[in-house]
Amino acid sequence: MMLFGCGSVAQVTTSRNTKGEYLSINLGFALGATFGVYISKGVSGAHLNPAVSLSLCLLGRHPWIRLPFYIVSQFLGAFLAAATVHLQYSDAIVSFGGQEVSGPNGTAGIFATYPADYLSLGAGVLDQVIGTAALLVCVLAIGDRRNTPAPAGLEPVLVGAIVLVIGVSMGSNSGYAINPARDLGPRVYTYIAGWGEEVFRAGRCWWWVPVVATPLGAVVGSLLYELLIGAHFPDTETLTEELVMANHHALQLEGKNPDGQIPKPANHYNPQGLLERPS
Repeated sequence: MMLFGCGSVAQVTTSRNTKGEYLSINLGFALGATFGVYISKGVSGAHLNPAVSLSLCLLGRHPWIRLPFYIVSQFLGAFLAAATVHLQYSDAIVSFGGQEVSGPNGTAGIFATYPADYLSLGAGVLDQVIGTAALLVCVLAIGDRRNTPAPAGLEPVLVGAIVLVIGVSMGSNSGYAINPARDLGPRVYTYIAGWGEEVFRAGRCWWWVPVVATPLGAVVGSLLYELLIGAHFPDTETLTEELVMANHHALQLEGKNPDGQIPKPANHYNPQGLLERPS
């Protein structure tokens, strides 16, 4: 996901929008998420996001003991993806303006997110909470077998569509991190690779917002889905009984017993008696 996502940002930025535009970045992250899920779904469940892993643990769908390993792996994956993109675009970055964090020649934004100049920290926290909550509501919906789940095999495509719609509707404030590993891993890489401490000071010390607000948003989104949607499905036992009764009734209407036998007509009247005169 991060290789294609940050790669698309690098191409758009270093070409000064001549080889792509903002929608190119949206598509890069969306398709990157799609193929990331396809690649890892069978092995790890394809969380790709510590905020998602945390929410699934809170919902009892993922073991807590695995959470630290998932978070470290997600962080390391984002870090290595940033290193790969830097290696691929190193000459283009130098030609563009070098290792500047902000300004017209800033390149740190290729790897991590930074807020718009007008955005306050409070509004930025709210922005990330809303974006990540929207992500979790949609992800939980397409994976809920009680609801209208995604067709088998198409779940990754819809996850990519979720990332795309968040990007095109909630991206201008701060770049829609909606994933703490996606932001912190590449930010640490840029700090090590030469951009320096400014990557943590820029945007009024913005770095902590995607780290803290995205898990909070994921919890909010999970609670909203469970309270407003999940809690209103019939429980499994009740649903099973209703299906059994409906099937039983349907078989009776067809003149069959539930065991498949055709019942004999009940002898409620005597056809011959209709020909007899009452005495």
